[in-house]
Amino acid sequence: MTDLAIVIVSYNACEDLARCLASLHGRPPAVTHSIVVVDNQSSDASADAARAWPAVRVIELPANRGFAAANNIGIRATDSEFVLLLNSDTIVPEGAIDGLVATLRSHDEVAAVGPRLVDGTGRVELSFGRMISPLQELRQRRLQRRHAAHALDETCAVETMTRQMSRPDWVSGACLLVRRADAVAAGLLDERYFMYTEDVDFCATLRSSGRGILYAADVHVVHLRGRSAASAPAATRAAYRDSHLAFYEKHHPLWAPVLRLYRHFLQ
Repeated sequence: MTDLAIVIVSYNACEDLARCLASLHGRPPAVTHSIVVVDNQSSDASADAARAWPAVRVIELPANRGFAAANNIGIRATDSEFVLLLNSDTIVPEGAIDGLVATLRSHDEVAAVGPRLVDGTGRVELSFGRMISPLQELRQRRLQRRHAAHALDETCAVETMTRQMSRPDWVSGACLLVRRADAVAAGLLDERYFMYTEDVDFCATLRSSGRGILYAADVHVVHLRGRSAASAPAATRAAYRDSHLAFYEKHHPLWAPVLRLYRHFLQ
């Protein structure tokens, strides 16, 4: 058994995938590891690009199964103490993965840990938060919008928040390290989510068994964001709406009819 399995789900992100794999091979983790790419029926030769790298296992799916299901396929196809869910649109600096593994090993009560995510210019992303609820969503979205618009107060707030190790309710699935035993006990990712909110739900399931979630501010990973979504914007928006509704039906069932009515009037 290796220490770590790195699972990368790809969908029409050939250039980003090649860049991600280059970062992993150019600055490989010191822990023993394997890399598996699960390709969601890409049409841009993503699978061929992944095969060009040595020691990368490629699983080509005959249909686009979505993010959660594809990650589960990758997890089941590997055998390791830890699993790293890693987006294809990330670039991993030297030492980042080893830092996450060391952090998780030093906190026995923690099931999953996520790093500080920054964009290609080094601007930080708010990649963790409290459990999704109507009020919390409004707060988080406002903070994210204002931060994206470079509003001084919100940018300072995000910078302060992301420079400190914390115990949020969830960390982003763009780069999430989890103990395999905890992932299996949680039933892996809930496949009713095709794309979006599966990471929040997964962390909620981990927490429901008394396990912790940790944000590691001292480890950073570059996240270029939204490259796969950009290839199919209409389908991405629909997937987000469906996953969002599925999340509320599962975690806030009293609010789900309100959300369905809101979606009806938007159509």
